[in-house]
Amino acid sequence: MVTCYLRYEIDPRQTREFEHYARLWIPLVERFGGRHHGYFLPHEGANDIAVALFSFASLADYETYRERAASDADCQAAFAYARQTGCIRRYERSFMRPVFDGPSTADTFVV
Repeated sequence: MVTCYLRYEIDPRQTREFEHYARLWIPLVERFGGRHHGYFLPHEGANDIAVALFSFASLADYETYRERAASDADCQAAFAYARQTGCIRRYERSFMRPVFDGPSTADTFVV
């Protein structure tokens, strides 16, 4: 499993518009086989940072999602909304491997 971590720098005057954008994407990611873990909007501290987390079974599945999203009308409409409102100033994308409760093969150490 791979989790995509998106860190957004948003326009704090456009938080409501960014929240609308976020709500558009949650079902789109799930439509293409991902599991969305939500968007996290500013509450205390910096007022221009937001985060999104979503997972796919593999990086290959994520790449398939990106290819399909590039030609999907709903995805393109969501991108256009962000451009029109200017709610996103910039973003960065990282990929992470989640760790859940319980032992795994990585927890077995040879001493």
